[in-house]
Amino acid sequence: MDFLSHLQWPAMVVTTLSVWLCASQAEAKRSWGFWCSLLSNALWIAWGYHDGAWALISLQVCLIALNVRGIRKNDSKSHAGRSC
Repeated sequence: MDFLSHLQWPAMVVTTLSVWLCASQAEAKRSWGFWCSLLSNALWIAWGYHDGAWALISLQVCLIALNVRGIRKNDSKSHAGRSC
């Protein structure tokens, strides 16, 4: 069996987990959510490349940028009010 053809299922599970974590009010869970989302983006890109799903790949690249923004904003909130 071709491993990449079945990659959509783990990608779906990781995506669902990441959204659940990102919706948390706990900063640490949100952080894990953004990192899980980056993993799901990578999984979807691998599957999309294998299947030639170029629109899906483009979407994932855009979502990567949003996830990086979310990581930065989540981290900046944790450092707000602290002096270095």
